[in-house]
Amino acid sequence: MVVYILLTGVISLAVGGAATWGFATMFGKNRYKQVAEDAKRILEDAKAEAEVQKKDKMLEAKEHFLSLKTEHEKQVNIRNQKVQQQEVRLQQMENSFRQKEQNFHHQQEDVAKKKNEVEAIRENLDNQLKVVDAKKQDLEKLHRQELERLEAISGLSLEQAKEKMMEMVKEEARAEAVSYSNEILEEAKMNANKEAKKIVVQSIQRVATEAAVENSVTVFHIDSDEMKGRIIGREGRNIRALEAATGVEIIVDDTPEAIVLSAFDPIRRETARLALHQLVTDGRIHPARIEEVVAKVRKQLEEEVVEIGKRTTIDLGVHGLHPDLVRMIGKMKYRSSYGQNLLQHARETANLCAIMAAELGLNPKKAKRAGLLHDIGKVPDDAPEIPHALLGMQLAEKYKEKPDICNAIGAHHEEIEMDTLLAPIVQVCDAISGARPGARREIVDAYVKRLNDLEKLALSYPGVLKTYAIQAGRELRVIVGADKIDDKATEMLSYEIAKKVQDEMTYPGQVKITVIRETRAVSYAK
Repeated sequence: MVVYILLTGVISLAVGGAATWGFATMFGKNRYKQVAEDAKRILEDAKAEAEVQKKDKMLEAKEHFLSLKTEHEKQVNIRNQKVQQQEVRLQQMENSFRQKEQNFHHQQEDVAKKKNEVEAIRENLDNQLKVVDAKKQDLEKLHRQELERLEAISGLSLEQAKEKMMEMVKEEARAEAVSYSNEILEEAKMNANKEAKKIVVQSIQRVATEAAVENSVTVFHIDSDEMKGRIIGREGRNIRALEAATGVEIIVDDTPEAIVLSAFDPIRRETARLALHQLVTDGRIHPARIEEVVAKVRKQLEEEVVEIGKRTTIDLGVHGLHPDLVRMIGKMKYRSSYGQNLLQHARETANLCAIMAAELGLNPKKAKRAGLLHDIGKVPDDAPEIPHALLGMQLAEKYKEKPDICNAIGAHHEEIEMDTLLAPIVQVCDAISGARPGARREIVDAYVKRLNDLEKLALSYPGVLKTYAIQAGRELRVIVGADKIDDKATEMLSYEIAKKVQDEMTYPGQVKITVIRETRAVSYAK
């Protein structure tokens, strides 16, 4: 249609122009006729083309309409299917709801029936409670009458009878408690003693022990008695200079080829011994030389102390210690406790701790560290007046040791409470190392005093006739009067004496308390 209109306009313009020009000239008449025919032909072609395009457009429109109709019908069918599904689902829900409603009505009926039954049971119980209350009142009345009759017969009031009964019950309960406690202890020992012995014996057997005994004197051997005069010097100036420089008393007597060095400090004695050795080897002995050699020996000894500490930690596999702690471990070599070398005791305790911790499934490295450091409070340069266990714990805390190590050090003599399993292990291994035969020596007077105190402590209890401390103070036998204490009271007495010994006395290992009660019948034939 658009082409047709455009062609019509062009033809009109052409015809108009041609007509105008044709009317002007005669020559253009034929041209005008030809143009008119061309225009007519073009117009007819345009109309034919327009009809074809019209038919094509109508076919396209019809096809588009048919496709839209098909799509619409497809969507309508899908929507109808969804509606049908929804209707089916709603029908199912409606059926389910009706079924639940019916079940609910049945349940309501059952609840109503059970409610009626409960009401009947409640009424029956109320009646029974009334009967019970009536009987209870009758029983209380009879009880009061019986109590009044008993009070009249016994001459005691109810409160007095209660007090007397409570005292009897307390005494009986106390005796039974002690007996039951002993039974429990025996049972626990039967179950645990075998395994405990196995662990302790294995720990002890796997450690090589040495019995080290040190005195307060050191004997220095010389090649000839002539050297004694050189050591003494003119008018004794050399020996006085040596004593002043080392703080050791030097005893030169008639003992052949020997000089005695006496001092309570082993480091001083070792300093004097090494200084004398160098002086005698060198041969130059005079006060200035003595002071020079003593200063040099002290420096060497300090280096040796550090080296001993390092070598000990390497041998035991204990790493990461503060240098001051390493130095204190080295000083242990020149310290003794009850005649036992402190470094050997620390090494032995460390090895025992590691073995026992491994047997118990604990960390052996921590146990070995705690065992090595447990007596570190005995060797500081400035020792305050506090127990060595607490001082050792303070030193460990100062040098950033872990809390469980510090607690094991501080608690191995029970000055503080044990917080971890390391503490009892260190305590037991310390006792094993110190209590074995030959490990330690006690002063005779202190030993005798401890045994006397042990016997006096047991004699302070009523009914005790004699006490005997035997087995080097490891057992205390207590003899009681058969007419003053019965069999149950002996168990109580044994427990009380053991607890008092544990709380008030200091002793190595353990003390066994044995209470003996015997009955004797004596008669004479004349």
